[in-house]
Amino acid sequence: MTCLFNRVLKKLLIIAIILGMMIVVVYVYFAFTYPISYQNLILKYSKQFNVDPYLVAAIINVESNFDKNAISHREARGLMQISPITGRWAAETLSIEDFSLDKLFEPDINIMIGTWYLNMLSQEFNNNIQLILAAYNGGSGNVSKWLEDEKYCEDGVNLKKIPFKETEEYVEKVLKNYQMYKILYKDEFNNVSHTGENPFIGLIHNFRKMIKGLILYR
Repeated sequence: MTCLFNRVLKKLLIIAIILGMMIVVVYVYFAFTYPISYQNLILKYSKQFNVDPYLVAAIINVESNFDKNAISHREARGLMQISPITGRWAAETLSIEDFSLDKLFEPDINIMIGTWYLNMLSQEFNNNIQLILAAYNGGSGNVSKWLEDEKYCEDGVNLKKIPFKETEEYVEKVLKNYQMYKILYKDEFNNVSHTGENPFIGLIHNFRKMIKGLILYR
């Protein structure tokens, strides 16, 4: 009887360890795939410019994976990948003193400009999230042209097809991230206490840079 009890206990212990490892793996996957940081800044400027903070978080993740030092081949900078032309336009409109393109790497400036720009696009495209995201990636001028083209739009309001493959995939990816952030961080912006970069995210980016450096060195 004692021997049977020990075998059952051993099996239960093994099952508990396996389940625990699975939970850890799932947690690490979601934390790595859908990280969150700078909640205070996201909330601050989302309120100021009337933008959903979960949408802002989703865009930051898709644009830069929360890397404040990210820069694209098109010279877009920072968390929300603000282009130089948008940065200068926003700096003039928002009266940002002593503006330079390097300021786009500052989370406060970057998120302020990014949410302001989303608000501008929201007004231009009547809060249509598909058009807002398409414009954020592909340019508002292109979106306006697509809306007037029967090949891409039948009602003048919604795009049935986005001709730029990159923009089409971008919209789909952000919308997916948007839904995931609303699920994973349901109450995240109700009681914000985080004031800076998530240390875990900083560790991830430093690790990536180290690996990239080793690959380039080789």
